[in-house]
Amino acid sequence: MDRRDKHNYYLDIAETVLERGTCLRRNYGSIIVKNDEIISTGYTGAPRGRTNCIDLKKCRREELNVPRGTHYELCRSVHSEANAIISASRKDMIGATLYLVGKDANTGEFVKDANSCAMCKRLIINAGIDMVVIRDTKNEFRIVYVDEWIINDDSLSAQTGY
Repeated sequence: MDRRDKHNYYLDIAETVLERGTCLRRNYGSIIVKNDEIISTGYTGAPRGRTNCIDLKKCRREELNVPRGTHYELCRSVHSEANAIISASRKDMIGATLYLVGKDANTGEFVKDANSCAMCKRLIINAGIDMVVIRDTKNEFRIVYVDEWIINDDSLSAQTGY
């Protein structure tokens, strides 16, 4: 029996976390890991105490036909990366890795070219996280070094995310 590699092991856990997501479009799961220890987890969902989109049975962005990667101010949800960061201490996140998995809420397929949105990138940078590992398929992933987001400042040009 082949042993699962470490990145896919943590991505599998992040994939399980996304199952708690409450978005009608796309759900993401994030875990922050440092020194082979899970620091925190996060999934896509409305802020505490507010009604989730799955309970409302509607999505404002969907109703307005808002394209992926734009106008997140219209979204009820807090992104999975933000929720994971909120739940962790900065001293524990410095030098850590964030694992990110996204699935389409309707098809269950992995989100093609998944990436953190511009706001989550800023949070990840300020949290001190060094690396983001993003699942593309059940066994394939991309590694993004956060320093690349600093050097190639996407806030100076148009970009997409979720």
